[in-house]
Amino acid sequence: MAARAARFRRWSQIGRCGLSGSRPFSSSGYPTVPLSSPLPNLPKPVFAKASGQDKYETRISVLENGLRVASQDKFGQFCTVGVLANAGSRHEVKYLSGISHFLEKLAFSSTAQFGSKDEILLTLEKHGGICDCQSSRDTTMFAVSAEVKGLETMVSLLADVVLQPRLTDDEVELTRLSVRFELEDLQMRPDPEPLLTEMIHAAAYRDNTVGLPRFCPAENVEKIDQKLLHSFLRNYYTPDRLVLAGVGVDHDQLVEHAKKYLLGVTPVWGSGKPTNVDHSVAQYTGGIVKVEKDMTDVSLGPTPIPELSHIMIGLESCSFLEDDFIPFAVLNMMMGGGGSFSAGGPGKGMFTRLYLNVLNRHHWMYNATAYHHSYEDTGLLCIHASADPRQVREMVEIITREFVLMTGSVGEMELERAKTQLKSMLMMNLESRPVIFEDVGRQVLATGVRKLPQELCTMIGGVTAEDIKRVTTKMLRSKPAVAALGDLSDLPTYEHIQQALSSKDGRLPRIYRLFR
Repeated sequence: MAARAARFRRWSQIGRCGLSGSRPFSSSGYPTVPLSSPLPNLPKPVFAKASGQDKYETRISVLENGLRVASQDKFGQFCTVGVLANAGSRHEVKYLSGISHFLEKLAFSSTAQFGSKDEILLTLEKHGGICDCQSSRDTTMFAVSAEVKGLETMVSLLADVVLQPRLTDDEVELTRLSVRFELEDLQMRPDPEPLLTEMIHAAAYRDNTVGLPRFCPAENVEKIDQKLLHSFLRNYYTPDRLVLAGVGVDHDQLVEHAKKYLLGVTPVWGSGKPTNVDHSVAQYTGGIVKVEKDMTDVSLGPTPIPELSHIMIGLESCSFLEDDFIPFAVLNMMMGGGGSFSAGGPGKGMFTRLYLNVLNRHHWMYNATAYHHSYEDTGLLCIHASADPRQVREMVEIITREFVLMTGSVGEMELERAKTQLKSMLMMNLESRPVIFEDVGRQVLATGVRKLPQELCTMIGGVTAEDIKRVTTKMLRSKPAVAALGDLSDLPTYEHIQQALSSKDGRLPRIYRLFR
């Protein structure tokens, strides 16, 4: 104890000397320098500034063939690199629906450089990498995450996968089996949300652009072959419709590798000019798609999910290129919603309108969730609800009332909470490298530039209650799109749903029956 006390006194004296500068030397004989003074013989430090974001700006270059290269700096020894193509199910209007679905399943199969998918995976493993391909209604994305040291290998591999796929008969046949299985699985899932999303798009954009099937229809599975795939690729996988995006990579190196592997390369489908490129603009039609289905055997087991009927009602919003996109995103966050059961427990903060006005007041509602789908030329804001088949009519009226109430007054606290939640979700999602990659790629593919998160947060902060009222009033002028799945014996007619959305209170017209 005595030795510890002596050490404490000695360090206290040294500390006092260093801080006050009253003694030029410590007890050990070394000169002391106040912490407020720069240390001698050391370079001047450079301090970070809140406004210094030059390093984090997205850099974009355009190659001679029109292909765009975009990169975002991010600390770490791993990177995400990928190719995004402006091609999806919306571009299949002159083709059989399902081509994009097939190409997604065929991605990272054998190429001119690699004899099989196993060889590709083995090459990725040497750099600790993984690969993935996802297709949507307007974009197809090929992505690889691996060590930064393997950047050139990754770009070479991506160029081969995108431009030199073999698409052999055996691979196409295996893909047919995979697609059939996915279609069966889609019908048997307890969560019908993917199926309802497909149906609401078909209802809102009847037989055009984003209303075309995202999943391959069963009758087309046997009709899609290599020749048809090559025809589609020739028209839509041209350099001006591609973006090479990278996160956590050096931009100059990425451009150098892009020039080496993506410039002057003749694709496997030939170098002919595109002839049947579809430039259609989405035409919102509104309408209803109903599928009567027995939902009793969807989830079998010791605690099966009860039989439910599912309704989704949507209205046209706007494209992500319009100024109103941000107010619609805030509105979607304000509506919120979810399932009737939440593992969050008390105090989780479920203050969105669909929780407060719907799920908390109507115990028989199993789900009420808002979704916002936005594309380069249109958008769709919809609410999905599910309940017992005997209460379908009442459920529809509750949802139409919520749509009409959107045009009413918006509380200051409610609006600020929605804006804060949206900012929080945006910033938290952009902590993930693959999410940054997708954000960079999609923005550059659609607009040629990228808005930084700070700019988006400023735009979110500028949304007012008048903005919300203005966009909802405009939205309610469009015809509704309705998707219904399950036992629909009590479903109101489409005309009655339309009348409810046009009324002041959102109520369905009363039906008087002589006999029940």
